[in-house]
Amino acid sequence: MVVSYIKRSPNVNTSRQGGLLNRLLFTLRNKVKVKNGNTINVASATRIRQCHISIKGTGNKLMIDDGANLKGVHIEINGNNCSLTVGKHSVIGEGCYLSARENGTTLTIGENCMFSRNVKVMTSDGHDILCANERINPAKSITIGSHVWLADGAVVLKGNDIGDHSVVGINAVVTHDVPTNSIAAGNPAKIIKSDICWDEKLTY
Repeated sequence: MVVSYIKRSPNVNTSRQGGLLNRLLFTLRNKVKVKNGNTINVASATRIRQCHISIKGTGNKLMIDDGANLKGVHIEINGNNCSLTVGKHSVIGEGCYLSARENGTTLTIGENCMFSRNVKVMTSDGHDILCANERINPAKSITIGSHVWLADGAVVLKGNDIGDHSVVGINAVVTHDVPTNSIAAGNPAKIIKSDICWDEKLTY
């Protein structure tokens, strides 16, 4: 296992001592189980605590960029040559489950995203489904754009992408792509509004 901290900001202490301290805090604040042959790259200016991180197989990469804020998140990579990326300043809430499984899949989360509690994003069903002795449910990659808001309990299933500035409603299950600047809601999720934007500020 390789755990490295990358300098992204001049305000980050990148001295040798600072790097060792960051690694120590990362392992103390989180449950980390990573097999050899895999890599974790975490920018120094992140907040990651009470997370469960499990990486099995080889050639896998977990990348968490500047300003990302994760608390109580379960991150799983299980396969070979998979990658999971959390972009700059994205916030991932408690109880969220991010999973990149099988071979060569990618789960990419853009910048300035906001995931509420209990959100699930999975590149695989987790079990084979067979028809005439052939598997019919292979894993598929997921790309979530920048400034995307996934509300409490939302689920994003394999092979579905979400465009920039979009919103997925509470307990929605995404089974098709969500275009840019759209709201998707329901099970299965349907586009209920287009040409929207959202802001973290609440006016009242």
